[in-house]
Amino acid sequence: MTTTKYKRVLLKLSGEAFSGRASYGIDTATLTKISKQIRQVIEMGVGVAIVVGGGNIWRGAKAEQEGMDRVTADYAGMLATVINALALQDTLEKEGVTTRTQSAIGIHEVAEPYIRRRAIRHLEKDRAVILAGGTGNSYMTTDTAAALRAIEIEAEVLLMAKNNVDGIYSADPNKQYDAKKFDKLTHQEALNMRPEVMDVTALSLCLENKLSIIVFDLQASRSIERVVTGDFIGTLVSNE
Repeated sequence: MTTTKYKRVLLKLSGEAFSGRASYGIDTATLTKISKQIRQVIEMGVGVAIVVGGGNIWRGAKAEQEGMDRVTADYAGMLATVINALALQDTLEKEGVTTRTQSAIGIHEVAEPYIRRRAIRHLEKDRAVILAGGTGNSYMTTDTAAALRAIEIEAEVLLMAKNNVDGIYSADPNKQYDAKKFDKLTHQEALNMRPEVMDVTALSLCLENKLSIIVFDLQASRSIERVVTGDFIGTLVSNE
């Protein structure tokens, strides 16, 4: 069996990751690719919890700009994460992975309520746990939900999987060709930079609780597997 660096991880999948190369919706081939990697990682003995975003379906910030009440827009976004969670659950189960979806907002017909001890027990039984609904509160991003849940379930690292972004840069590499990529940063350095790839509140939570973060490109070959085995890809944010 391949040696892994971590025994329990929290994987944050942005909504954009679900759409693959498209600009909207859910791409089945992309979900299958992600699910195969998650299955492989679980078979390697790693507990995997997944927080999903909803930006491929709904953009609360955009809706607010167009006049929608912010709280209403945020709750609509939480529902979008439930759709993504169910799609991922279905694909994981087709890959033979026993999966449980938990939601921070009440939606009992399709998902369990989020209960920390139950989530940990599922992980101990080698089940994938998908965490939907963000934190259940408006004004909180799914990045913040990922940091919070990682701390609660005692994950060793927060894996921030990005869509065609392979780490943290000094500027947007798509707009500034000479932008510098960072291999390692401290939490405080990342906070000072206020990188677009991660929410400041989430970073602060990780700093306060000494939780390491790895920002990496989900589209890279075997990216999730490589990260959990300690392969040096992306950007590591830690106390060191």
